[in-house]
Amino acid sequence: MNYRHAFHAGNPADVMKHAALARVLAYFTRKDAPFRVLDTHAGAGLYDLGGASALRTGEAEKGIETLLNAELAPDVAQLLGPYLDVVRNLRAQGGRRYPGSPALALALSRAQDRLIFCELHPEERAKLEKRLGDDGRAKILAQDGYQALGAHLPPRERRGLVLVDPPFEEPGEFHRMVAGLEAAYRRFATGVFMLWYPIKDLQAVDRFRREVANLGLPKTLRVELDFAEVRKRDTLSGSGLIIVNPPFTLAEEMRTILTAISPLMAFDGKGRVRVSWLTAER
Repeated sequence: MNYRHAFHAGNPADVMKHAALARVLAYFTRKDAPFRVLDTHAGAGLYDLGGASALRTGEAEKGIETLLNAELAPDVAQLLGPYLDVVRNLRAQGGRRYPGSPALALALSRAQDRLIFCELHPEERAKLEKRLGDDGRAKILAQDGYQALGAHLPPRERRGLVLVDPPFEEPGEFHRMVAGLEAAYRRFATGVFMLWYPIKDLQAVDRFRREVANLGLPKTLRVELDFAEVRKRDTLSGSGLIIVNPPFTLAEEMRTILTAISPLMAFDGKGRVRVSWLTAER
């Protein structure tokens, strides 16, 4: 996958990830107490789906563009409402803009909440600073995301979400995610941790799941969506999330959402959804 997320913004993997992110933040906002969001690989924050990069791949057409035009059942529309409302509000300002995780998190947070966005890539970070840097709730750092897990946890608020969404350009990314999760959980055992991964190399994904399960962390949820039945090692055929300490409603919410939208997102019109517990509550 190309590091520049502009090529992939709004694709089915983004839709799945951002739907889950929005549901977690919607749960957080049920209480007045503030929360913290730590995004370890933030990217550029906002993307133009009418720009050359997005049009070059056309991936958003099978993702957010299809979803925005779909007729959804009332319960699914309600669950997706916070996420899709952010997208529609951006569109109302003109163009085909799409929120990356930082823009979505900011839009769904409140005045008392705080957010940290880490981005090492200079050009991506400059775009992030230009687009979101004037929001006083946000801190944008030129810091390695895995180092940030040690530097910024636990948060002062004692409530929070940690999103780990690396570009998967370097070998060993799955191992770094597991090691980062283990260390971060020791510092912030009550936090919600969301780890995104591509489904390409099935053996690597299977090893990753086993390594996460072997950590023995309670309440570890696996959510996956396949876009294609025929899998090729060098082609994205699906995406997944490992979510530690998910809100108690999230498993069924994601099952409802993905069951409804998977036929729309899948390249073959079918789609396959897996929502299961790697480890249950102790």
